[in-house]
Amino acid sequence: MITIALAKGALLNDSVRSFAAVGLDFAALLEAGNRQLMVPSRCGRARALLVRNADVPVYVSYGQAQLGVVGFDVLQEHQMPVAQLVDLGFGGCRMSVAVKASSPYRRAADLPAHCRIASKFTRCAESFFDSLDLPVELIHLTGSVELGPITGMSEAIVDLVATGRTLQENGLIAIEDLFESTARLIGHPLSLRLDDGAISAVVQQLQALHHRAEAP
Repeated sequence: MITIALAKGALLNDSVRSFAAVGLDFAALLEAGNRQLMVPSRCGRARALLVRNADVPVYVSYGQAQLGVVGFDVLQEHQMPVAQLVDLGFGGCRMSVAVKASSPYRRAADLPAHCRIASKFTRCAESFFDSLDLPVELIHLTGSVELGPITGMSEAIVDLVATGRTLQENGLIAIEDLFESTARLIGHPLSLRLDDGAISAVVQQLQALHHRAEAP
């Protein structure tokens, strides 16, 4: 049986829909009042683990799940040893540097050396500012990073931006993007090498599904 790690939250509906399209029904995860963290597909060929977004590559890298769906942002931040298999195309957002709208800075390179940057994604932020050769002080937060510039704790933030509405409502603007992020199908490298065909069949079906969705 194939075990697939799925992320709670914004990616779950589209993840379940994608697997349903290739014959793996995990609709029970979307039922109101569901408390199950491990759900078998109705066909009996696979089961889904419902985990936090950041934990998806952990379960896959340790082989507790052979496949998983997770945002590219998480892969960039945590750098777990997993195989990236398919860009599934949904869950689109971007990792951005943002400042107060009243700030004079309009490019990341304009920020002063050794300024403070608040972020949940400190590895991504560190790599980005290193590429600019701009030394900064990183402040790790686990939520509401927008408060960093609002309270004066930081000059800027590095965070995911989808519509930009949260930034706008808090008087912030995005000034530069680090990268675009979408949901990715990932796999456990050893399981892929030892696969008897069951895992590759699912991967190929999802690849074909995504290619059809991209076709004009």
